[in-house]
Amino acid sequence: MIKLSNFNSAWPDEFKHESQRIQDSLGETIANIYHIGSTSIPDIKAKPIIDILLEVSDLEPLDSQKTAMETLGYEAMGEFGIPERRYYRLNNAHGIRKFQVHAFELGSHGAMRHLAYRDYLLAHPHIAQSYSKLKERLVAQHPNDMDAYIDGKDSFIKDHERKALEWIQEIKADYED
Repeated sequence: MIKLSNFNSAWPDEFKHESQRIQDSLGETIANIYHIGSTSIPDIKAKPIIDILLEVSDLEPLDSQKTAMETLGYEAMGEFGIPERRYYRLNNAHGIRKFQVHAFELGSHGAMRHLAYRDYLLAHPHIAQSYSKLKERLVAQHPNDMDAYIDGKDSFIKDHERKALEWIQEIKADYED
């Protein structure tokens, strides 16, 4: 069953704690660590899974440290359907997913689109609320069908991800002027 939760004020602290564990384990391999996904957006519904974005200068050293992530309890999934990404997942003691890590090279399109979408939703709360309501409708329609839930969000995410990337470029252009 797909579960959505109201924003939990503990999520930012959980992200900080987990990101520190990952930083301590992977060290200089990591260039940046970010909290992404719906748990990083206050006041919207989210599956209670904290998404973490790692930026690394090169994926090869990260691949060679697969055991370090496994020692932390993560399952290494490789690209897992997204080219040039490394995906890791960690379940809690009850077998429920708690953290997902998405690793991309520094400045890559994959990293930029995640960060732009997060920042766009933070800067546009009405769009974040529309996204939250869409997720609620999808869960009501497909409470046990994760594929239908994901497919139902796809066009909204792609449309607003495109707008987010354009928005970020406008901000950068204004800043450079």
